[in-house]
Amino acid sequence: MKKKSNNTSNDILSILFDENNTDPLVLYNDDVKYTFHQIAVIPYNSEIYSILKPVEMIEGIADDEAIVFKVLEDENGDSYLIVEEDENKAKLVFDEYLKLYNEKHNNEED
Repeated sequence: MKKKSNNTSNDILSILFDENNTDPLVLYNDDVKYTFHQIAVIPYNSEIYSILKPVEMIEGIADDEAIVFKVLEDENGDSYLIVEEDENKAKLVFDEYLKLYNEKHNNEED
């Protein structure tokens, strides 16, 4: 499953890094529209990933699952998202998210 953002009005990195943006993120795969809630942006091994949770059910994805997307750049310098298909790499990115999440919440308790 590959999905690219097709949002020409806003750069995907601006959307992902906008802390005030709570709107769902809309991605397109050909003419099919998918809507996601942003969970996190994770820098990992000099690359940027985004963890997104589908708003509506997507075939093959459980209701409690999120998807790891890799941020890429095209020849024009425009950013787009593509599903990270390497399951091991996706797991490592998600593990990094959990580590950062736990660190933040442990520090808030102190």
